[in-house]
Amino acid sequence: MKGVEVLFVALLCLLYGAKATREVSYTKTWKTAQTNSKLGLTSDDWWTQGVFYQIYPRSFKDSDNDGNGDLQGIIEKLDYLRESGIDAIWLSPIFKSPQVDNGYDISDYREVDELYGSREDLRQLVEAAHQRDLKVILDFVPNHTSDKHIWFEASVYGISPYHDYYVWANATYIEGVRTPPTNWLSNFRGSAWQWNELRQQYYLHQFSTAQPDLNYRNPLVVQEMKDVLSYWLNFGIDGFRIDAVPFLFEDELLRNEPPSGDSGLDPEDASTLSHLYTQNLNETYEMIYEWRQLLDDFTARNGTYSRIMMTEVYASPEQTRGYCGVEGSRAGAHFTFNFITFIENTQKGFDGKDLAESIAAWLIGIPSCSSNWVLGNHDQTRVATRLGPENVDALNILASILPGARITYQGEEIGQENGKSINDFLRHLCCWLPGEVTCEQGYDPQAIKDCSTYQQTSRDFERTPFQWSSGVQAGFNEGHTPWLPVSEKYVQTNLERQSDAKEIKTHYKIYTTMLRLKTLFADGAEESTTWGSTNDGKVFYLKRSTDVVNYGLLINLADTDETIITPAVFKESDLVVELSGADSPYDNGDVFDISQPLRPNEVVVFRITPLA
Repeated sequence: MKGVEVLFVALLCLLYGAKATREVSYTKTWKTAQTNSKLGLTSDDWWTQGVFYQIYPRSFKDSDNDGNGDLQGIIEKLDYLRESGIDAIWLSPIFKSPQVDNGYDISDYREVDELYGSREDLRQLVEAAHQRDLKVILDFVPNHTSDKHIWFEASVYGISPYHDYYVWANATYIEGVRTPPTNWLSNFRGSAWQWNELRQQYYLHQFSTAQPDLNYRNPLVVQEMKDVLSYWLNFGIDGFRIDAVPFLFEDELLRNEPPSGDSGLDPEDASTLSHLYTQNLNETYEMIYEWRQLLDDFTARNGTYSRIMMTEVYASPEQTRGYCGVEGSRAGAHFTFNFITFIENTQKGFDGKDLAESIAAWLIGIPSCSSNWVLGNHDQTRVATRLGPENVDALNILASILPGARITYQGEEIGQENGKSINDFLRHLCCWLPGEVTCEQGYDPQAIKDCSTYQQTSRDFERTPFQWSSGVQAGFNEGHTPWLPVSEKYVQTNLERQSDAKEIKTHYKIYTTMLRLKTLFADGAEESTTWGSTNDGKVFYLKRSTDVVNYGLLINLADTDETIITPAVFKESDLVVELSGADSPYDNGDVFDISQPLRPNEVVVFRITPLA
């Protein structure tokens, strides 16, 4: 009997311990004006708490009804963006390109591709945006060019000075068979080396074979790319999103990479290797610091406001820190995108503890990097599809109330889902059901290589046209077949419907209200944010306070009503509702009764006034 009792007690302890581990709490406090000052980052600058809106130009607005979004279409919608609360627009690549990888294969860094318009159209866009106090950020793709770039064409023929502009290497012969110089693999599968018959050498391509890697060990290449940045700064551009940053430099000795240890992967998948010699090399960090110095020098000469750099880095926290700079000596990117919190660490079915820990992984785990919050982009399954449409309001609110910059991918403000059929559920059961974009219609180069896996690997689904209205082609244009099909969900999910005055709580209205609340935190000199989980992880809470404002947030992530185990930060206070989700019975101005249960998926933002 004694053994049974011990077993029973142990079981209780195990259950209690498991429950306790789902409830966590974190706090971060700082003086706002001194945030990251040693790295050249001051939070009173426009970008530190700004709202950035990523536009995928080909899918945003088609002004001339040719099926492709364009720069004039963006100009048409600038008022919408400013009225929504956006501070800066970031344009995915618009440079001249053969469009093998949708503009990420650039053939001329100083010319706009005719698909989107002209350089004069871009000038009009910049001027119109600035008139509305909107900044314009361009997508800069420095790792590689198109194989149609004149540099590469000259390099193939060994024409000076371009002969060494790219990474070329001799073949290795094994038993008389020509093989690539290393085992390096492309991110688009297969060898990262392509044989060129004319030059009789391999060239490196860490992405498509049509995207040869530039050689940053050549000082001429380094200067060429700095000149490109300077050209666009003088044009009036306010900053750059730097694409594929970790890949800039490779091992000079061309050493083979060791296996990653990941099992069950296709041997042509780049994830089978540990990228010791092709990603995040010390020289890459140094290049980022040099580009930051170029931007700072331009800002110093021209005054007014900072021109900024945002870097795309999928890497470990330790590797990511380096891109933010070296404290006390070198400034890095103004911010490196935070893919950790909502993309890498948050999975479907997440609870409050998962969310709290994912936030801490950035806010506490990478304190040297300026805080920013990213829910998705053109390379990731849309957040409404990836984490569930029922969580759209909560995640949009959370990404906006957290301290730091907010990045919105077009369509997130209306809860737009991936361009797949409304029969998504059936597709999971019957994999043969086609999506709204077929392999034959697709443009994603790494996916259309193998139509048998297109539905699982394609990024085309998150790139379908913006859903402006319930009219023809979702208001994207006047009827011409778009480059990618409009999702059939546009009838239910579109901006026009969500802007209707009769609709009180829509994704879009909740999004814009929260952006207005976000601006209230800008004037504080001291700040504290506390967040965590309660109710066995079923409820997430957050309190963000400055010396000026004091707000709280509760999200019920359970599929049942939850009576809140009140977090200490909300006790002995009056709570007045400022914003609530579509599933909440509260209206703005209501007194929030924290003793009453929260409904499933309910989210509430409230103003906190401590009792006297």
